[in-house]
This record gives sequence, structure tokens and C-alpha cells, in this order.
Amino acid sequence: MLHSHLTTLNAVSLVLNTFKSEGLSSEALLAGSGISPADLSRADPRITTSQEMQVCANAVALREEIGLELGRRMHVSAYGMLGYALLSSATFGDALRLALQYPALLGTLFHLQLKGDGERIWFSASHYTDSPALAVFNAELCMTSLKVICDDLLGHPLPLLAARFAHPAPRYHHGYAETFDCPMHFEACDHAFAFDKAWLDQPLPLADPVTHRAMAERCRVQNLEFTGRQAWLGRIRQLLEAQLADAPGLDGLARQMNCSARTLRRHLSDVGSSYQDLLDQLRFERAKHLLADKQVPIYRIAETLGFSETASFRHAFVRWSGVAPSHFRA
Repeated sequence: MLHSHLTTLNAVSLVLNTFKSEGLSSEALLAGSGISPADLSRADPRITTSQEMQVCANAVALREEIGLELGRRMHVSAYGMLGYALLSSATFGDALRLALQYPALLGTLFHLQLKGDGERIWFSASHYTDSPALAVFNAELCMTSLKVICDDLLGHPLPLLAARFAHPAPRYHHGYAETFDCPMHFEACDHAFAFDKAWLDQPLPLADPVTHRAMAERCRVQNLEFTGRQAWLGRIRQLLEAQLADAPGLDGLARQMNCSARTLRRHLSDVGSSYQDLLDQLRFERAKHLLADKQVPIYRIAETLGFSETASFRHAFVRWSGVAPSHFRA
């Protein structure tokens, strides 16, 4: 799936730090993402979710249960201004409701809800529409990180009454108990954990009305910026995706966007990208999709993606993924 959503480098940095102790190079984890080690120190750390998911896919290939570990490391401070707005909220319920207002800032790939069930509240994540291959990983990362946020807000672990997951129990399901110390079941209607609804009225230890008002306003402004950039980036990706066989170039794309090439270059730089980076991302995504169909010859894939020679496509694919197209297909 091609993404137009923006996110931050937080999760990518977390993946790199998690594997650093094992001596694995950052280049291996960043392969195919279009992110370089130098990008990690940028003042504006925004990337697309497709870039983030490529790094996560590289991590899952090395360790399938990595979603649980990454989620346990995603503390509330990793969410920038939103994190501090949550911490300074008056009550636990106020903080959770504020988080649900800004899914773009939370960086979630799910639809999040608080569902009342008698004396229980279910914190639910559903309607996942991203890569099926990363469905379990994303569910584990999402639910574990949400539990960590709850614990951070309260200053102690939130007691859970139950937890459920939409996927079948993985072979390492016993590892879930480290985060979800409660009855669990799998193959449910959604991913969710339940707690006593009385916790919603619990005052937060770091509540501060002045700080909260300032942070909440900054979240509102940043959310408008994020969603505006997402719509703009989505339009660019849509145009480029339709022209991969005959890419228009920076000047041609700028004309289609009704702006100057300089303006387009600046806007792409603002989201940590460039015309060539975006074109490469789209070509890589399309190439992986086409390579999955073994009836399509590699020379035809090269033509479809706008390469005049098959060798040029092979070189580009090795640069994107670290392996040749034929090896990827195998």
C-alpha cells in the first residue's frame, strides 16, 4: 500500500537503538526506506509512514516478536508536544480523549476508541488497512505502546481486567503477559484492553492547566500542519504513481501542481524528501507488487517503471532493497 501519511523518526530511531546492542548496522535496517543515517539528526524529523514501515519490515524479518519490545519502549515523551499535552491533562480520561482527537500526531495505523462496557472501559484499536504482512507487528506495537502511555500518565501500571487481539495467538504469545497481566484471548473482533472505568476520573500527578493549554494549542496547530501536508503529499504521490512509466520530472510535476519547481522542491524538503526520493519510493513499491506475480518478466517490470534498460532497473532495485529483483522474487 502506498502511504501519504506523515510521521516522525521516533519509531525508526527506536528500531535502530534496539538492534544496536546486537551489532547490527543501521544500513541493514534502513535498506529500501530512503532514510539515511544522516537523516536521524535532522531538525525536522518527519518522514512518510511507508518509510517507517519498510524499516519495521526489516526488523520483523530479523525478529518476529520485535513489536512487543518496541511498544514497551514507546514512552509518552516520544510523542513530542502531544505527549506533554497528555501528561499535563487534569485527569486520565481527559488525556485519553485528547489523544483520540489527534491520530495524526499519535501516528497510529488503527481507528482508536474508548468503548464503555458496564463498569469497564475498552481501549480499542480496529480497522487496520495497511500491509497484511505487518498486521500482527503493528497490532503488538500499537497496543503495547498504548498501555505504556497509560502507565506513564498515571505514574504507575494501569491495572487491566482483560485484553483481546484480532489475530491468532503467535508462537511467542507468552511474551504478551509482560505487558498485559490479565486474562487474554485471541481471534477477537478487534485489539483492545479493558480497565475499570473509575480510572477515567483519576487526577494525573503532572497535571498543570497553564502548560496543558499551551501544549494543547500547539497540538491543534501541528495537527492542521500535518493533515495539510498529508493532503498535499498525497496529491503529489497520486500524480507520480500514475506516471511511473513516463515520469514528468520536477518541472513537469510542479506545473501539474500549479506551483514553481522551487516551491515544490522546498515543500518536499520540508517533509524530508525530494522528487527523486519520492519517485524511487513509488517505483520500489510498484516493483515489489509486480515481482509478486511470477508471470510478469523482469524486463516488462523495468519498462512499466520507466527504465529504458533492464540493467538500470536491476541496479536501482539492489540500491532500494539490497538484493537483485530475481532474488527478491525467489
